[in-house]
Amino acid sequence: MDIINARVPGWEGRHRIRIDGLGVIRSIVPAGVAEGQSEAPAPPAVVDVSGDWISLGGVDVQINGALGLAFPDLGPDSAHRLPAICEFLWNQGVDGFLPTLVTTSIEKFHRALAVLADFAASQRAGAPAARILGVHLEGPFLNPEKRGAHPAEHIIPLTVENVKWVLGDYAGIVKVVTLAPELDPTGEAISYLRALGITVSLGHSMATAEAAREAFARGASMVTHAFNAMPALHHRQPGLLGAAIVHPDVWCGLIADGEHVCPTAMDLLLRASFYEKGVFLVSDALAPVGLPDGVYPWDTRQMEVRGGTCRLQDGTLAGTALPLLAGVENLVKWDICGAERAIALATEAPRRAIGLPAMAAGQPAHLLRWHLDEATGELSWQRLKL
Repeated sequence: MDIINARVPGWEGRHRIRIDGLGVIRSIVPAGVAEGQSEAPAPPAVVDVSGDWISLGGVDVQINGALGLAFPDLGPDSAHRLPAICEFLWNQGVDGFLPTLVTTSIEKFHRALAVLADFAASQRAGAPAARILGVHLEGPFLNPEKRGAHPAEHIIPLTVENVKWVLGDYAGIVKVVTLAPELDPTGEAISYLRALGITVSLGHSMATAEAAREAFARGASMVTHAFNAMPALHHRQPGLLGAAIVHPDVWCGLIADGEHVCPTAMDLLLRASFYEKGVFLVSDALAPVGLPDGVYPWDTRQMEVRGGTCRLQDGTLAGTALPLLAGVENLVKWDICGAERAIALATEAPRRAIGLPAMAAGQPAHLLRWHLDEATGELSWQRLKL
């Protein structure tokens, strides 16, 4: 198949994307440029997308559950629900995700990690389902002053010994750990996690800019849900977020639902970052994503879902029930950025943030087609069927 007249985020002009019979991207070349003699003859199927954007599917680095299942509640009796969740996320435009385990007991951490490790190993390549790319542990090494909806009784000190306790036998499936760096001034825990190849993200923290810079120097490379659960930006005390924004090698996750961060602050963050680096979108979706508004359980508590926003009964913001690509549509609808950058923030940027390749020849052609309605300014997407 040849896809012609395609715009690709990060590539200038229109392009032709050639996909081979195995569903792999063979080449991406500018429109009108002939390919070399070694190329196979052009396939009979040609799809003219008339200037629409073509991207890989989204990657959600922070998602806490779906279809009524919270990932920390996973156990042998609920593992059978994971295929439906992966199919649901695929149909929401997501190619891969990091199931996120929020602060809970060590027993529940280990039980969920065991299930996720087994399931991830069994996933079949090429199936129409989002793949588990690893696990994100959002806790339990958080500052109690910024714990948000995380239960205080399960927050523990940040030490290498406790990190080993939490990881147990499952370090191999853990991709990201969110922690508050000020809880370990020695930095030994960050160094230990980085030695295991685990990405360290700073969040739920009261860290000063100086403490954040020290953590970045030790290998932390990410910030969890920028603006949320951290000190506000201040012109004399820029804090964790200020230090992250000006650091060339640090990525900030951003929830673009309009509740966690107001559009003006989103605009500010994006204006301060580089196009190809600095910010990526996350959903931070909770278990009710894919379900209607209502009241749902949250560990031993309850939360109300209304209009895609999840709050505890005391009004504490707990997360969203909106899928990842809703954030892309929001950024364009609110005129915060153009379609190209908005698409890249959910498809290219999260891949780069966790060390995965961006769109290029040799990758599976799990592609989305994005159309910007010039009359309404609305951005919409659909999966391309090969």
